[in-house]
Amino acid sequence: MHVVLAGGGTAGHIEPALSLADALRRRDPRIGITALGTTKGLETRLVPERGYDLELIPAVPLPRRPTSELFTVPSRLAGTVRRAAEVLDKVGADVVVGFGGYVALPAYFAARRRTVPIVLHEANVRPGLANRVGARMTDRIATGSPDCRIGGGRYIGMPLRRALATLDRAALHAEACDAFGLEKDRPTLLVYGGSQGARRLNEAVASAASTFTSAGIQILHAVGRTNYDESAERNAAAAGESGSGARYVAVPYLDRMDLAYAAADLVLCRGGAMTCAEVAAVGLPAAYVPLPIGNGEQRLNAQPAVRAGGGLMVDDADLTADWLTRELVPLALNREKLDLMGRAAFELGRRDADEALADLVFEAAGSTPAVAAGPTGLDAAGAGA
Repeated sequence: MHVVLAGGGTAGHIEPALSLADALRRRDPRIGITALGTTKGLETRLVPERGYDLELIPAVPLPRRPTSELFTVPSRLAGTVRRAAEVLDKVGADVVVGFGGYVALPAYFAARRRTVPIVLHEANVRPGLANRVGARMTDRIATGSPDCRIGGGRYIGMPLRRALATLDRAALHAEACDAFGLEKDRPTLLVYGGSQGARRLNEAVASAASTFTSAGIQILHAVGRTNYDESAERNAAAAGESGSGARYVAVPYLDRMDLAYAAADLVLCRGGAMTCAEVAAVGLPAAYVPLPIGNGEQRLNAQPAVRAGGGLMVDDADLTADWLTRELVPLALNREKLDLMGRAAFELGRRDADEALADLVFEAAGSTPAVAAGPTGLDAAGAGA
């Protein structure tokens, strides 16, 4: 069997696609995997790093809302669809799995031309144009959020890396703290705003850092590669002057999210679909700060966790040092409350979405995996990830 994955552009599209690829290979190492992408997306780095083949097609940006630009999409897509169809022919595709975005739409049209079965995964509550169109071409539709209302969709959660889906935070806590130079017995606030960091989060946390550390709360802060300069060092030094011994640790990027989550007791983050899925799956309480752009999907993504009692939400405009001091300092010091919120998040999270999506792929292909991975196999894969 050969599976073509269409989900390029952002990590939110690529990571679930690669997690599915890993699940398929665990089931049957002989399965062929090819990812579609463009030269402009993160897939040019992320896909080869994970050991999968990548085929490039021309990029056709899609409008986020119905505008006059929408009518030019078919003509601009024509060449891209032809190129995608060539890839399907080249690899002998048995199934196309789309995750939305500008790579998915031409893949859906190419698959329909070649009568290749389509499996669709929608991560956000509000489906984008590509998946709204793709959903008309298949009845195998999975969603990453319980609030997603795409026709025929079945909630399975977000496919995650095994290292996160099988994470035992308590067992990894000591190693994680050592890795970041944190103390094992202090409450720790993890702050991150995505691969590029988040200016609003960075500014508010930097202003409040000394208050947290004076209260004995450690901070692990991923500020973003472009933001990591001497200002981060100055903030760390200022926080260290609190006298409590609690550290403010600024890093440009978190390569090991499993270690970051294992070190943390509370998270301050944006509301991207992948972020919300990971934080819930590992059972961490979180304060969500939805990005105030787009169609409001980040607020919608975070609402299930907030509704379940696993998190709280604050508008981007209201995120200040005063808010952090008032809301998060007492929360970080309340172990009982943190545990209650963490359990609520964990009960909401899904840790087997990669396997559920793999089931849909095999169903679409009318195939049975040669090597079935039971619970022991999954644990072993997660431990070695």
